[in-house]
Amino acid sequence: MTVDVLLGLQWGDEGKGKIVDYLAPNYDIVARFQGGANAGHTLYVNGQKIVLHTVPSGIFHEGIINLIGNGVVLEPITLQKEIQSIKDAGGKPESQLLVSRKAHLILPTHKILDAASEKAKGKAKIGSTLKGIGPAYMDKTGRNGLRVGDIELPDFQQKYEALKAKHLQLLTIYDYDFDLSQIEKEWFEAVESLRNMNLVDGEFYINKALNEGKKILAEGAQGSMLDIEYGTYPFVTSSNTLTSGACTGLGIAPSKIGEVIGISKAYCTRVGGGPFPTELEGEIGEELRKIGMEFGATTGRPRRCGWIDLPALRYVIMLNGVTQLAITKADILNTFESLEVCDAYEVNGKRTKDYPYDIEKLDPKALYKTIKGWNCDLTTEGEMPSALQEYLDYLEEELNVPVRFLSIGPKRDELIVREQFAEA
Repeated sequence: MTVDVLLGLQWGDEGKGKIVDYLAPNYDIVARFQGGANAGHTLYVNGQKIVLHTVPSGIFHEGIINLIGNGVVLEPITLQKEIQSIKDAGGKPESQLLVSRKAHLILPTHKILDAASEKAKGKAKIGSTLKGIGPAYMDKTGRNGLRVGDIELPDFQQKYEALKAKHLQLLTIYDYDFDLSQIEKEWFEAVESLRNMNLVDGEFYINKALNEGKKILAEGAQGSMLDIEYGTYPFVTSSNTLTSGACTGLGIAPSKIGEVIGISKAYCTRVGGGPFPTELEGEIGEELRKIGMEFGATTGRPRRCGWIDLPALRYVIMLNGVTQLAITKADILNTFESLEVCDAYEVNGKRTKDYPYDIEKLDPKALYKTIKGWNCDLTTEGEMPSALQEYLDYLEEELNVPVRFLSIGPKRDELIVREQFAEA
């Protein structure tokens, strides 16, 4: 058996949660492989909006195991609040949720360091979600982080105090006021709850499940253009958001990767700073934001909006080995008479379809192709509007990957599965 991977192809917020929620019944296990509470995967369960930050998006399907993998950085307070919201919505996290012992912990001082560092950057800030993600990954690569499994060891408190002392020393370089006492109390209470959860050696669990013929879906967070290696550096997240991150974040060999399902909006959005070649700062961008309700699921910040960017998509499709595409939020474009598609850039006076090294400083000009809009409401019943079919055909031709899924609304049933690519 192999592990299928589902991930975002833009700067996050592509609608991954809904697609995972739809696909989950076809799998035995859904596993998150990177990121942390900076993610916001939105589901609609029995008409209720649920935003998941750490827990995999298969949690509301009975009998499916959901694993928080070792590549995730976990903040105990956030996790406990999320678990309670899942229970309130009828989920059963007690029996369906596992946590890898090798997942790293986000300490209260990680969040304070995150906020202090971002404030100190001023106008050069990268748009951090201030969840402590970056500092936690820094300690991980610095080889002095705390892991979930450490809470089971007798010297956990000493390890915690040593890392906290390091953080407090670092904080002396910032002009930043903070009160640690209350959040630290809540944090240790949440750690006690974490001790009572199903903690596993995730790498052994996943590989044993594969050997037993179990079907596994790896769920990515953020988006490919935020990858620490290949994204729009330095305006990126602190983890590997690509398919390769599923191998390190779950402990599986590259040969175990099966289908790779890439998620892209029918247009582009981005939260925070960083280059965005197709950004629309005027009336059309505002219209996309308003119709699409483009505000961050985690931060609430308004998202920057623009037309779909094919050079960026080609780039991450190549890096991820994408085998199927899901296009989301097509319904947001229902009222547009025509659409613009960026199919190339102009860099230093030359046309290119490649994604340049330092896109921020090169500031490429987006070159557009005009596509006729469908200009009607979309439905899962009846024939697809010819203009929409032509738009999808164009994307498939340019990206050389089949569009299997088309999301036309936020609800579970507002999804078109194109039959020619459906599983037998």
